Amino acid sequence: MKRFYIYFLFFTAFVLSSCNGHKAEHVKVKVFGTSDVHGALFPYDLVGDKETTSSLAQVYSYVDQERKKEESEVILLDNGDILQGDPLVYYSNFEKTKTKHICAEVMNFMQYDAGTIGNHDIEPGHEVYDKLVKEFQFPWLAANAVRNSDGKPYFQPYSVIEKKGVKIVVLGLLTPAIPKWLPEKIWSGMHFEPMIESAQKWIKIIKEKESPDFVIGLFHSGAGEEHDRTEVNPENASVLVAEKVSGIDMVICGHDHQENIIWVENPDKEKVLVINPQSRAHFLAEVDVDFSWNQETKKYHKTLNPKLIEVRDLQASKEYIDRFQPLFDEVSKYVSRPVGTFKHSISTKDAMFGDSPFIDLVQNIQLDLADADISFASPLSFNAIIDSGELQVRDLFNLYRFENLLYTINLTGKEIHGFLEFSYKDWFHQMEKASDPMLFIETTEKGSKLSTMFFNYSSAEGIDYVVDLRKPYGERVKILKMSNGEAFDEAKMYRVALNSYRGNGGGNHLTEGAGLTKEELTTRLINSTTKDLRYYLMKWIEEKGTVDIQCNQNWKVIPEEWHAEATKREYELLYGEK
Repeated sequence: MKRFYIYFLFFTAFVLSSCNGHKAEHVKVKVFGTSDVHGALFPYDLVGDKETTSSLAQVYSYVDQERKKEESEVILLDNGDILQGDPLVYYSNFEKTKTKHICAEVMNFMQYDAGTIGNHDIEPGHEVYDKLVKEFQFPWLAANAVRNSDGKPYFQPYSVIEKKGVKIVVLGLLTPAIPKWLPEKIWSGMHFEPMIESAQKWIKIIKEKESPDFVIGLFHSGAGEEHDRTEVNPENASVLVAEKVSGIDMVICGHDHQENIIWVENPDKEKVLVINPQSRAHFLAEVDVDFSWNQETKKYHKTLNPKLIEVRDLQASKEYIDRFQPLFDEVSKYVSRPVGTFKHSISTKDAMFGDSPFIDLVQNIQLDLADADISFASPLSFNAIIDSGELQVRDLFNLYRFENLLYTINLTGKEIHGFLEFSYKDWFHQMEKASDPMLFIETTEKGSKLSTMFFNYSSAEGIDYVVDLRKPYGERVKILKMSNGEAFDEAKMYRVALNSYRGNGGGNHLTEGAGLTKEELTTRLINSTTKDLRYYLMKWIEEKGTVDIQCNQNWKVIPEEWHAEATKREYELLYGEK
């Protein structure tokens, strides 16, 4: 009885000390982070029909091993943009919508602790992401996505995770630039606050309500460049938030598909870690956090040891593969379905240098679907090839990479001219002689690549025009006539087909180029498709059966001799010999 009484006293003291905020003296936690996975759930490329070296199957294998270690405390986080970029997720988004989403199946199995929604997770629309919020067994965060009706976050703002008495809070933020790219009906009912402003508000709430020992910023936003520091509401603001908002210990960022480990200083002169695990599960962020209790300050001293794990060096989990193989096989069968026949092979390589069959196919389909006078389209892949012969569903993902809608808008001839001038400004250099550079190319020890964004290389169909390499911006494009033989009138209003990214202001062609305000873009919209453009491209090809792809040659670059010489030289620089 006496022994029992002593045990009772010890137990009571322990409980009371716990209730009075007793902290463990030493705790080690491993924080893992993925970002911009873009549907890389399996180590297989269903579009190219080949194996790959990175996927969540390998990530799970590594994290699962860490969880099984003695005294292991693991947190697994995802930083958004997982719902776009691969047939596996497209199939759940738009084809097989009545069952649980494949991302919910996979991420619940992997036991993610929290995630932040990305801009490409908003892109599939309310039906998809509202459903996933319910299907995920972890919170999907975004404090700065605010509901219009009551001013509260549309998604959960933050999550609390406890590890051996250490209270860890994960705050989710996403890039506020979504209205620049996506039509309002996709994100209806909410608006997006600037990240710094939202972080300041929520860190204050978290401190008062939760008294956390450690705060992780899970920000679907890039680290940021120098120009982001001068913008009012920058797209990529993760480093800025870390520098300007006290109370955050580390940030997992993303969106810009970079691999980075950066240390910055916050307003309290404390070091803050910013880590970015790139994209498509090529890297896994791993941060070892060592918590040591300081009895004097009544706070934990925290030591962070970050690294980026190359996923290609990891083995895929057999348990994972076996579990999801039936889902993979189902989507594999879907992408192997024939949809038509191409008489000729097409490649996006030619689209970097001028008019091309690849872009003209998209242009002609857009003109047809929208019953438009003029179409704008861009190469959405740097090096995509579709061979002649049978066309399968998988080929549509090469033909058109993103889940854009098709917009039909009203533009004047003058605005069309301004749009094209803006497009060619960052596409071709102004040249003084044939040996001058034409494309914007940077060359390093790793090779040569375009230094401007090829998906903004927009050309037009429905009009005949020339681009003069010798002329400065504003004088380079000369529109000759409508391709049907009618005169082109700068004062006339034309029906123009283009994707929703561009039609919503993406790339600034319509704003800076055509001179329209954001409000005017909304008033110019005539029509929008309800499904993504890839769906309609597929239906168009199915209806045609056999497609004879030809280059319409409605625009050319002059002087033609300079263009031909520069194209040969720079094609070899970017792709090797033709």
